[in-house]
Amino acid sequence: MTTIDNIVLVHGGFVDGSGWQGVYDELSRDGFRIRIVQNPTLSLQGDVTATRQVLDSLDGPAVLVGHSYGGAVISEAGTHSNVAALAYIAAFAPDKGESVNTLIADPPPGAPVPPILPPRDGFLLLDRDKFHGAFAADLPAESAAFMADAQVPWGVDALGGAVTEPAWRHKPSWYLVATEDRMIPPRAQRVMAERAGSTVVEAVGSHAVHVSQPAVVADLIRQAAA
Repeated sequence: MTTIDNIVLVHGGFVDGSGWQGVYDELSRDGFRIRIVQNPTLSLQGDVTATRQVLDSLDGPAVLVGHSYGGAVISEAGTHSNVAALAYIAAFAPDKGESVNTLIADPPPGAPVPPILPPRDGFLLLDRDKFHGAFAADLPAESAAFMADAQVPWGVDALGGAVTEPAWRHKPSWYLVATEDRMIPPRAQRVMAERAGSTVVEAVGSHAVHVSQPAVVADLIRQAAA
C-alpha cells in the first residue's frame, strides 16, 4: 500500500485558511506535509482550480480535506490523480449536478437558519451579531468576534456552482459530523455522509469544529491517511 504523506486543507465560506492552524500544528508533529489552499470563494470553478494547482505541485498521494463549502470544492477537485482519500469536516458533499444552493434549499423542519445577510454586489456575509451562536458557539466570544469581523465575502457564484463528477463516488471518504452545528444541520451531514459511503465520526462541536477541536479533526485525517 502507498503511504500518504501529503494533506491538503480547503476552507469554506466566510473564512480563510488560517482557521486550519490548529489542525496544521497537530498533523505537522506527525511529519505530514501539509498545504493549505487559500481558495478565493468567488466561484466553485475558481476554487477547484486553486485546489488543483496545489495538488499538481505534490510529489505523491494526498488526503484532500474540506470544511463546510470546502466539501463542495473537494468533491469536484478530488478527481485529481494525486488524491487518494477525501475527508469532509462538517461539510457539504454534493452529488452530480448539485450545488450548495440546492443542498440548502429544503432544510429539515426545525433546523436553525444560518444568519446569512442578503447578497450585496454578488457577495454574502453572516450577521456579525449572530456569528458566534451560529458558526462558532464552542469558541470563546473574543475568538468568534474576531472571526466575524475578519469575514471573507462569499460569492453567490460559489454557492451556485454545481459539481460535475463527485470524487466520493470513486475514492474512499471520511466524514466528521459536528453534532451541534447550526450552519449545516447534523441530520443533513449524516445523510450526505451515508450517501457518500463515508466512514463517519461524530464530535460534539459547532460548525467551527476544526478550530475548536483540532485534535479530533486531525485524528479523522490520520485515519484517512492510514
